Amino acid sequence: MTRTEVEETIKKFLVEELEIEQDKITTDARLKEDMGIDSLDLVDIVVIVEKYFGFKIKSEEMATVLTMKDFCDYIESKITK
Repeated sequence: MTRTEVEETIKKFLVEELEIEQDKITTDARLKEDMGIDSLDLVDIVVIVEKYFGFKIKSEEMATVLTMKDFCDYIESKITK
């Protein structure tokens, strides 16, 4: 899966599952501050990502994920191992 495919997949479920406005989802957008993702949303995101991409997310690894770019980097690092 390419980086573009990862980004598009994440954007799609953020829009469809969490009803985040597409124009708020940019590379530099901060998950909490800019996109309004709260801790309950984060749980939903983790479940969706684990199911779709097939790997487990560790909460300590997500501590440094602050932006959309960070999130895509994290997912890409897990699926390319």
